[in-house]
Amino acid sequence: MVIVDKSGVHRLEIRCCECPNAMSPDIQMFRHRFFPASFNRPKTVFTFRVLNDFLLDSLECGTSAMNYYSKLRRMTSSMFPHLVPDRYRELMRVARQWRQLKTMKWHGFGHRSDNPSTGELALFCPACPQPGINVLLSEDELLDDWKYTRSFVMDGNFKAEHLHPIKPFDEVWLSDGLGFMVGKDRYKMHLAEAADMVEKSSCNNHRAVNQANAARHKLESTGIGGVACARHGCFVPHSMVDFQKGERQMNMDYALCEASRHNMEGITRAVTFYDINCQYNKHFRVRVDRSRFLDMAPQLTIIPGIGLWHIHGHQDSCYVRYASNFIEGIGRIDGEIMEMLWARLNLISPAARGMSSPHRKECLDYQMNDSNFCKMIRMKRTLCRKYKLARNGISESGKAFDRLDEAAPSHLKTEWLARERIAQSSRLNDPAAMDEYEINIKKAPSKKEIELRLLEEGNARNAAPSRRSVATWISTGLAIEEAQIALLIEVRRIGRRSTETQRLDIARQRDRLQGQIDGFARSALTHLGEGFNADDEPEDLNVDILDDLDDDPADFTETSHTWTNSPELTVIPLPSNLGVDRCRRCMAEDLIPLEMSLREGQANDALHNLRIYLCNKAILFRTTVRQAKSQALKTRAWSQVTSVQQAVSLHASIYTKTRKQMMKLEPGQDQLQKYKPLLREQLKISTAVGDPNAQGQRNESLAWFWSVEVDLGGPDQSWNEEFYRVHWLRAKALRDRWREEMILVKLEMDWTCKFFLWKATQWGDHMQESLEKRLPGHGCYAGRQSRMYSLLAQDAQAAFQDLQNVLIEAGDE
Repeated sequence: MVIVDKSGVHRLEIRCCECPNAMSPDIQMFRHRFFPASFNRPKTVFTFRVLNDFLLDSLECGTSAMNYYSKLRRMTSSMFPHLVPDRYRELMRVARQWRQLKTMKWHGFGHRSDNPSTGELALFCPACPQPGINVLLSEDELLDDWKYTRSFVMDGNFKAEHLHPIKPFDEVWLSDGLGFMVGKDRYKMHLAEAADMVEKSSCNNHRAVNQANAARHKLESTGIGGVACARHGCFVPHSMVDFQKGERQMNMDYALCEASRHNMEGITRAVTFYDINCQYNKHFRVRVDRSRFLDMAPQLTIIPGIGLWHIHGHQDSCYVRYASNFIEGIGRIDGEIMEMLWARLNLISPAARGMSSPHRKECLDYQMNDSNFCKMIRMKRTLCRKYKLARNGISESGKAFDRLDEAAPSHLKTEWLARERIAQSSRLNDPAAMDEYEINIKKAPSKKEIELRLLEEGNARNAAPSRRSVATWISTGLAIEEAQIALLIEVRRIGRRSTETQRLDIARQRDRLQGQIDGFARSALTHLGEGFNADDEPEDLNVDILDDLDDDPADFTETSHTWTNSPELTVIPLPSNLGVDRCRRCMAEDLIPLEMSLREGQANDALHNLRIYLCNKAILFRTTVRQAKSQALKTRAWSQVTSVQQAVSLHASIYTKTRKQMMKLEPGQDQLQKYKPLLREQLKISTAVGDPNAQGQRNESLAWFWSVEVDLGGPDQSWNEEFYRVHWLRAKALRDRWREEMILVKLEMDWTCKFFLWKATQWGDHMQESLEKRLPGHGCYAGRQSRMYSLLAQDAQAAFQDLQNVLIEAGDE
């Protein structure tokens, strides 16, 4: 008989007992820890050791069955591995059976007579609230307190592709919907009934929305998507779905509804983090109500959020409407933990790509189960780390808020609190109510608004093709000039003593910028006509870097790394650079008013950003720099100030360059009076900005740019008050989230211990039943499992108690 072991492939003579009362040959082999490749007349067996080793290799290293068996053949005969018996297909079949048996054994089905149902072969998070398991819930009681909010993070993974099966009629399903992947039949019926609407994003160009109709004909599945708990990163059982044409709402609807059914009886709040939640959540309830296959408790309130990494790709307004910092009752969550979870699954994705459908799903289930198991046994360490972070977060955010709170007038704080309460209570029905956390100042028209107006006007007049997108072309040129200024400042700031990493970063930025300039110059021929020659009169860009008064002049040391033909010094063919006379010769005189309008928007944007950063700097000086006592706090404060100073220098330089270009376009008298020269002295932080209660501040007037189309009834106090309000509200929100985090972490410590004790009790009952039925093997295994969970509970309780005792002794609690 061929025996496959982790030491190699062997041929040994085996004789089974043939006595009248002997067990069947396959059971005899099992008793000797051999797994036969067939059960009638087995000629090949696999040792339990090699099967366990293969599963562990697959989990940790992503080893495929082919590569693993190839290793065994080489271990058996390094010179003639091809002569070693090929049992690759047998290994794949037996490994599937072994994986299924182990999974059922771990979840107690060796001690039960019934079959597992939906999601019962999956382990879930011990620290999430689960009524009846780690949270006591009386009959008909609802857990409507914010402390019992279940947090979900949703995402898709396009690396977990799957090819069309070669023989779909010959597939054998061992675990359909019993783990993390949803059951195939009901899911297929949902997809067949759900309306396949083409989603058009009203926010930014989100990948998930745009890939929704990306069909790949060679693939049965273009990826997978699903749900995990956002606070601890555990996959939710029976909530992982296959994609057919990218990440569509119908796919994620099914995943979220299945996740909301797992151990959530009585919980009334759930917060979801999804990178396109600003679009996805709009009509979610409508889609659920219309479908026969989507089931969600009517009392469950879904609170939408967006992860902190993804939210930067959205519109500015999405930050305060969906960022976790402003969602009450969820503590501190970044909403991005799913990205790290995919890394474990991506280990086996290449091997699973060509598997049969059931085999692939079993492998994915097993990998996710192991991920949750690893999270479970490390939950003690995770919660201890969260506890320390929450303690430090409460201390630092509390001090930052107190500094702002002390200086704010009482009557204003009362008003701000009332407005905050209205915003929070209206958030679910009207996300725009959260704009209360933004600076609500009516500013002059931005460059984007002006570009949009010009494009609409051009389309309304049925402009010629060469003039149809000219506003966008000019706007692109203005953006290139801004990138040139930013790069020039960066080059000058790093000076001569730059590191190799800094020089490489500069070289990459120059390469990208040169590509943009080349593309812009090529399209200039379309808009400027044949009379334009891009090679005429080359010259260098002249930019006046207008730095802040608090900048160190040494930060702007001349460097030899800027040369004449650098892209940051290249003049691009905009009408203002060509001059009015040359534009007339090129028959492009109509481009001059277009650029003038866009330049006004660019100037408005630069001045608006300048005001924002000057106010930020004033508040930093007042609340952080002056009150920093330790050297570490001073260093951190000055680091923040330096970052703001660099932004001030950038936007001041952009405005200076913009005004200089406007002067070349023959501006009118109104424009000359409105956009005045910006002087270095005007960037100094005055007491009118820095301290609203400073003595004699009314005698000090602000610079002219503080009142350019600012509709607040007076620049001196209104600008400062509005910025102070936003800083105060955001500091309060951060402090509140950290306080919630501490409460939640303490509860999660208790829930984790109760989960372990519940599992220990379950296995203890199994042990007692097995001993009563005279099944010593079952009893020993159940006793070992019960002991394991008891030790996990004891270890977690001791660690949590020791941590709190240490902090109490240190006087920090």
